Amino acid sequence: MKEIRVLVADDHALIRGGIRALIERHPDLQIIAEAGDGPEALRLIRQHQPEVALIANAISKLNAFEVTACVRRECPAVHVIVLSTEADKESLRQALACGATGYLTMSTSAAELELAIKTVANGKTHISSAATKLLMNLIGSGARDQTLNGLTQRQREVLKLIAEGNTTKQIALTLKISVKTVETHRMLLTDRLDIHHTAGLVRYALKAGLVRLEI
Repeated sequence: MKEIRVLVADDHALIRGGIRALIERHPDLQIIAEAGDGPEALRLIRQHQPEVALIANAISKLNAFEVTACVRRECPAVHVIVLSTEADKESLRQALACGATGYLTMSTSAAELELAIKTVANGKTHISSAATKLLMNLIGSGARDQTLNGLTQRQREVLKLIAEGNTTKQIALTLKISVKTVETHRMLLTDRLDIHHTAGLVRYALKAGLVRLEI
């Protein structure tokens, strides 16, 4: 089994050490770097290109949302999990808007931490069980404003499959179309919706009712 390489970023060495101890229990997870502030996290992500970056939302100098936005632009293969002190609607909204594919709180169990890392490393989204109610509130508050009228039926199908965590190749097989055609539909989708990262497409699909959150 291929190891999942993880970077941990938090101002506090004690917290980083605790997270490291939890992650190192699992032979298929490897801590490859630790960062004590936002700029250091960004530098180390660029240098090591980990599969997953676990970043505290209140990290100094550059916060987790600023780091995440830079990572999505510069290192799109790196999946970011934002670690929040507690479940907070605004920090959850910002994390998703910036392109994070995971959101956890400090109350997260060791089992959920492992699950979240493996889930986002596979290109899917994981929201902490402590924040699922907040996510549903976010979805509900914006649902009336979401519309699918501007999308073709095929674009809706592609969007749904993207939100369910399928790869481009899997979507092509499911819809019996070429990979190139899927890529074209995705490009048209992102241009029409002005959403240029997977987490944003997932959030849109949830709000529009194309997919349901599994709790």
